[in-house]
Amino acid sequence: MLDIKLIRENPEKINELLQRRSPDLSVNEILEIDKQRRELQVKADNLRAQRKNASQDIGKLKKEGKDTEALQEQVRQMGEEIKDLEVQETELNEKQRDMLLNIPNIPDETTPVGRDESANIVIKTVGEIPHKSFEIKPHWDIGPELGILDFERGVKISESRFTIYRGAGAGLERAIINFFLEVHTKEHGYIEYLPPYLVNSTTMTGTGQLPKFKADMYKCEEEDLFLIPTAEVPLTNIYAGEILNEDDLPMYMTAFTPCFRREAGSAGKDTRGLIRQHQFNKVELVKLCTPETSPDEHEKLTCDAEKILELLELPYRRIALCTGDIGFSAQKCYDLEVWLPSSGCYREISSCSNFGDFQARRANLKYRNKATNKPEFLHTINGSGLAVGRTFAAILENCQQEDGSILIPKVLQKYFGAEIIK
Repeated sequence: MLDIKLIRENPEKINELLQRRSPDLSVNEILEIDKQRRELQVKADNLRAQRKNASQDIGKLKKEGKDTEALQEQVRQMGEEIKDLEVQETELNEKQRDMLLNIPNIPDETTPVGRDESANIVIKTVGEIPHKSFEIKPHWDIGPELGILDFERGVKISESRFTIYRGAGAGLERAIINFFLEVHTKEHGYIEYLPPYLVNSTTMTGTGQLPKFKADMYKCEEEDLFLIPTAEVPLTNIYAGEILNEDDLPMYMTAFTPCFRREAGSAGKDTRGLIRQHQFNKVELVKLCTPETSPDEHEKLTCDAEKILELLELPYRRIALCTGDIGFSAQKCYDLEVWLPSSGCYREISSCSNFGDFQARRANLKYRNKATNKPEFLHTINGSGLAVGRTFAAILENCQQEDGSILIPKVLQKYFGAEIIK
């Protein structure tokens, strides 16, 4: 959530930055609501002061034995007017907060300016695209042929975009998860968490899923609980409403969780295979840090995610997303894209975002600045480390052999227990 004080002091700059995302975005209406709200507040404060003075006068007049009925009626009327102003002020407060919750983050000055993904910039490309003497089968064909994926029965017991992993397929998914977690905890310094998979609306609001993306979430009908779309949501909110010590920052957090997304508005996109599922597994990386360190911590987190792809020897590239393509809560984002032969292109496998203090304001995440001894909003950073199902698909396609077998990447073999899937 944007800082209303920052909006008041720099409306033209905030509008200019927001319109780098979309020409339709503006804080002008928020400023008008804020002006009305503050005017009501001043009026109510003046009336309270007048009522207080009048009440004191009533006490003096009574001591002098004088009639106070008219003055008492005046005080009563002022009280009614104050109540009415308070109701109006509350309504405007709620309206202003609702509008702020629906305004995206302002992009960082270093984020490339552009309207859509065509303006994204390739930062680097790593690894050679495999050129094989045979036609590589897409993972949605080779998986069922090997008996390790069952798309049809997944649909039968659930609905479209649900999949069953079987035998070596389930084992490979588990091996990928264990490999990710071990690298991030033992080599990159993250603390592993196992958070709840159901969280309340306050938690979903804290990271920006609500109210903007409610249609994409799975909600429990009888309770204020949502299935998490990513472990970013519970991890980021663990310390919501608390004031952390600066010495405890940065905090590095990681978790494996299933993720649940309705994929509203994605009809017809990636309907085959594992790329766009309603339920999928992911290992998430989250950092809580000070504003001064967040640019460096964002770069480090992105490198941590890249390291996984390098160890798996999968070809990938890093993309700097432009202002029209970054996520709602992000101010700067790198996408890591893995090569998928079935698509003939690179596909996203991790988005590594720096949110600045945008999520921290929503979740009330603060730290005590040692220099000033005052609470300040910290910065949040997160990225996939990596999406497990997409890694699974990339291995099935990039590591495919002519006889239809899958050669398991060397770093995964000790977790999987074999060198090949036949």
